[in-house]
Amino acid sequence: MATTPEHDQRMASMTFTSVYPHYLSKVEKKGRSKEELHQVITWLTGYDEITLQKHISEKITFKEFFAQASLNPNAHLIKGVICGYRIEDITTPLTRQVRYLDKLVDELAKGRKMEKILRAL
Repeated sequence: MATTPEHDQRMASMTFTSVYPHYLSKVEKKGRSKEELHQVITWLTGYDEITLQKHISEKITFKEFFAQASLNPNAHLIKGVICGYRIEDITTPLTRQVRYLDKLVDELAKGRKMEKILRAL
């Protein structure tokens, strides 16, 4: 299923700050910790804790969030369906990156082992 330009624009303009509490709530409801969530975000983006906290406190868009990130070289190993979209079929880089993060949060909430989530080879 291909994303539409409207969908891609919505992803780009959505703020990380508005979504982060939902990520945290989702993982904590399933017995995972804030530290584990931050570990997953750090693995994907390369952000250290100080930078991550700065982005959480600012109203930074996903476009800005990922433009400043150093995406993990193994991010391409994140595959599967999230929100009705097959990640590997998404052609817009930013939308694919946002869905990478969604997928990692989903795997964390589902209790997957951290080594698997972080695509340890």
